[in-house]
Amino acid sequence: MPRMHHAYEPPQPPPTRRSRKKVWIGAALVVTLLAGSGAGWAYWKTDWFDGNGQTVSYGTPSAAGGGKTGGGATGDGSAPAPSGDPDLSLPTGPAATFKQTGRLDDGTRISKTRLKGAKSGFEGDVWVWTPKEYDDPRYAKSGFPVLIALPGGNGYPANYWADRSLGLQKAIGEGVKKGTSLPFVVVMPVLNPDGKYYYDGSDIPGRAKMGTWMAEDVPDFAKANFRTWKSRDGWAFMGNSSGAFVGLKQVLQHPDRFKAVISNGPDIVPDSPLWRGHQKEMDANNPEKLAQKMIDSPGSPEVYVNFQYGTKEGGRAKLDQFRQKYGKGPVKVDIHEIRGGDHNGWDYVRGMKESALEKTSKVMKAPVPER
Repeated sequence: MPRMHHAYEPPQPPPTRRSRKKVWIGAALVVTLLAGSGAGWAYWKTDWFDGNGQTVSYGTPSAAGGGKTGGGATGDGSAPAPSGDPDLSLPTGPAATFKQTGRLDDGTRISKTRLKGAKSGFEGDVWVWTPKEYDDPRYAKSGFPVLIALPGGNGYPANYWADRSLGLQKAIGEGVKKGTSLPFVVVMPVLNPDGKYYYDGSDIPGRAKMGTWMAEDVPDFAKANFRTWKSRDGWAFMGNSSGAFVGLKQVLQHPDRFKAVISNGPDIVPDSPLWRGHQKEMDANNPEKLAQKMIDSPGSPEVYVNFQYGTKEGGRAKLDQFRQKYGKGPVKVDIHEIRGGDHNGWDYVRGMKESALEKTSKVMKAPVPER
């Protein structure tokens, strides 16, 4: 087994080498953490992976344990009646088939499905997690905010946020209890269509339409399967490194659809080698130019950018420059410094618990329980 680091930068063949740091974690790390002890093996068998591969149902009785795993369904498994809030979006269908890939200590589950994007034409895996509140009968008639979580590196063929060892889902659950986070539905798609190139979460001419995948197909998938909000107040991105760039770009490019982003250790400008010969299209996917366009356009809706960086990784100067030049008018920019933090998911989750989850939650629409 190769040696693993929190921050991993695999070699890239020319001409696809880029400066962007990569963050990588996979199920193999869990094996490393648990190997070598009988107690660890028992924990593996009875907790994290208990029920993996079984069907998870959102809104109908689950085949993975007899109860309902997310969905807030009525007694017969049908959709709940509308709450009267015109912003509520009930699942539109068709329902996807989900298989469990992990289970948290609180009983919530991470599951995976395969999505063929109707608008992009791209087909890839998507992981989801719903908080305990989603299955609480008090919230059965409420929408929930969606956080689209993107990995760093190639983000293919897996999204490492679906690995519970990073602690994202646990951080949200703990934040809900403390009142510092909304109970987000977390959607975790693959970031790229292959492991060779970077696509900058964009529709690069002649390539897979990863911009459409992120901006349309993934949100449409969430609306098809979960109770969400129709308005932009219920939609945000979070990402690391290359995924941080994509989340930042999507929010600035589509402020009518998304309201906020937590951007961890990001690049600020597009840098895929696949843009060569397509300067106009690259400019249309440049966060700096998109931010300036919003500033120059009267009536642009406000967006909230929460940058995070670790003091061990550096990069503060470029974030300060972006805030100074573009953090004005409708573009609200905050920078959170993670003391002792490096370019990895664990430290970014720590930063989210310290600040970013709370600041993002304050500008998003919360689910509303019945009294």
